[in-house]
Amino acid sequence: MQERIREAANIICQSRQTLALTGAGISVESGIPDFRSPGGLWEKFDPMEFGTIQAFRADPEKIWTMLEDVSVLLRRARPNPAHTGLGRLQEMGLLHTIITQNIDSLHQEGGATRVIEYHGNTKTLSCLWCKKRYGADELEGEVPPKCTCGKILKPDVVFFGESIPLRALQESYALASSCQALLVLGTSAEVTPANTIPQTAKAAGAAVIEINVAPTVLTNWLTDIFLQGSASEVVSQLVQEVESLIEKESGARI
Repeated sequence: MQERIREAANIICQSRQTLALTGAGISVESGIPDFRSPGGLWEKFDPMEFGTIQAFRADPEKIWTMLEDVSVLLRRARPNPAHTGLGRLQEMGLLHTIITQNIDSLHQEGGATRVIEYHGNTKTLSCLWCKKRYGADELEGEVPPKCTCGKILKPDVVFFGESIPLRALQESYALASSCQALLVLGTSAEVTPANTIPQTAKAAGAAVIEINVAPTVLTNWLTDIFLQGSASEVVSQLVQEVESLIEKESGARI
């Protein structure tokens, strides 16, 4: 394992452009269960009944019974060492952009400044009827939150039946097409369209470094280095190794 971490650290240090693709697994240690896992949100709420944009338009007050559960989880969550480790790599200039499928904003809270959010986040809310937008902190404690026009607001997250923001798609694929290394963390790589990013990066010649607690569909046919374990533990070791390599390189130049 340590040898693979050292190899991954070398790739990151030598790469001119490194990206990270993250999924729900990176935030589990922050107290946010994977929605699809046992005990997750979709076990309590049928996603076809509560998770579609059509359901929200038809009965937003009902959907907010689910959204309030989500809001409680997100308010309690704090960045874990995987989030802060990726933030540290960005600070060092070794991680260009994080592409995340998560809506929790924990990457930004963990120090990352360049994040593409495939599914939006809960920091803002919009009115589907008059298009007015609000910061979530403006309406804290109001459930369901309402627009001045009287309609119930929707958090700016992507529901089933909505499209991924075009800008997020275009930017992520442009970056994946030119990167030299891709970190894949906490995602099973089974949900489209994010699951095609590793293929795009690999086709461009990038090395794929996967960090997951268990092998995924990527592991045996696309991943170059598989680091098995919790995201927080592996990322911490990886960042430590990167810092050690940089320190040695700096010492060799003196």
